[in-house]
Amino acid sequence: MYTILLLLICIVFIIVASTRFKLHPFLALLAACLLFGIFSGLPLDELITTINDGFGGTVGGVGIIIIAGLIIGTFLEKSGGAYALANLVLRIIGPKRVHMAMGFIGYFVSIPVFADSGFIIVSPLNRALTKKAKLSLGGTAVALSLGLMAAHTMVPPTPGPIAAAGIIGADLGQVILFGLLTSIPALLVCIFFAKKIGAKVFIDPAPKITQQEINAQLEQAPSVFKSFIPIIVPIVLIVLRSFAEYPTQPFGDGYFRTAIGFIGNPVVALLLGMVLSFTLPKKLDREMLGTTGWIGEALTSAAIIILITGAGGAFGKVLQTSNISSLLEANVGNGNLGIWLPFLIAAGLKTAQGSSTVAIITTASIIAPLLPVMGFDTEVSKALAVVAIGAGAAVVSHANDSFFWVVTQLSDMKVGEGYRTHSLGTVILGLSAMIILTLISLLI
Repeated sequence: MYTILLLLICIVFIIVASTRFKLHPFLALLAACLLFGIFSGLPLDELITTINDGFGGTVGGVGIIIIAGLIIGTFLEKSGGAYALANLVLRIIGPKRVHMAMGFIGYFVSIPVFADSGFIIVSPLNRALTKKAKLSLGGTAVALSLGLMAAHTMVPPTPGPIAAAGIIGADLGQVILFGLLTSIPALLVCIFFAKKIGAKVFIDPAPKITQQEINAQLEQAPSVFKSFIPIIVPIVLIVLRSFAEYPTQPFGDGYFRTAIGFIGNPVVALLLGMVLSFTLPKKLDREMLGTTGWIGEALTSAAIIILITGAGGAFGKVLQTSNISSLLEANVGNGNLGIWLPFLIAAGLKTAQGSSTVAIITTASIIAPLLPVMGFDTEVSKALAVVAIGAGAAVVSHANDSFFWVVTQLSDMKVGEGYRTHSLGTVILGLSAMIILTLISLLI
């Protein structure tokens, strides 16, 4: 019980330190490593070695992947490619189905681009379409925000799910497959919710950009095909590699499987996508690739996420050295929580401290040493655990989450309206995803 209590104290420390005292999550996680290691009786020299091994092993596994993914997202955002993708989804779904269009625009834009940036990019288009359709901005903005949140928490190459897959040791291709199968049906539920809530909370769209200005932005953007290629190529290659490595060997055991195994490696696939993203600007100049250009901006964002991910990996490694797995074995087994345990931990962390990425990484660090106890020792079960963590990290976006303020301020929502629409919507998103994921786990 002492060890379990110590773990709970460390979790509370991470939450309080990062929210009340505004301590950077990297420092909070690193301090939690030291706190748990020292008070659990781990020898000091072994503690330092364990922290170094956990940090280095985690960063070595996912660092390049996170960097490449963020560079792809930055080039899509800066070049206008994200806007071109939004326009494609709009043409497919139709301007009259604004809620559906906004939900899926947010979903596809957020796979390579952070949710906050995605909402800022698409918000002017949303206002214009909502005004034209004579709808409430409350409903369409929530559809957009939940679409962004669904992909942001459950579909790689978003950094959070990539980091969790690295910490847990899950196959990234399977995480992508289960993330798509879980998040898309959950998004459909959320779109239905957005349409209903929009009828109850009327907010005048009052467009801040004209249709002519939107068309001018689209003229500067790369083609839809060019915008789509840097996203879809890495995803397809990673998924093909997962299929190639199935025990049934669907691609045989020759040269083709070897080639797919190499180019489908997440590092190689994302680096290829990164190179393809360099074709998005109308003119690629040297400044874009410099320290003060688009590459420099992406690397600055990547550094923060990599540091947090590494600290989370170190925390998980320290936990693995303790006897916490055996102590929790009876509780986990008797509680019969199964796939819901990672969801509940992630939801608690997300609600308490606000950041979905921090919640995903911290939960993955806590869950990793418990996977054998939970019976999650196969590749499929590990991938399901990563998606469950992502679903939990969507719950609940409220006042301590920067995304909450981006959504409410750019949509002219009052705080109370934000809670009734966006915050409630994230609860529906997470629970819907978990119900669907539970059904998938029972079927396979």
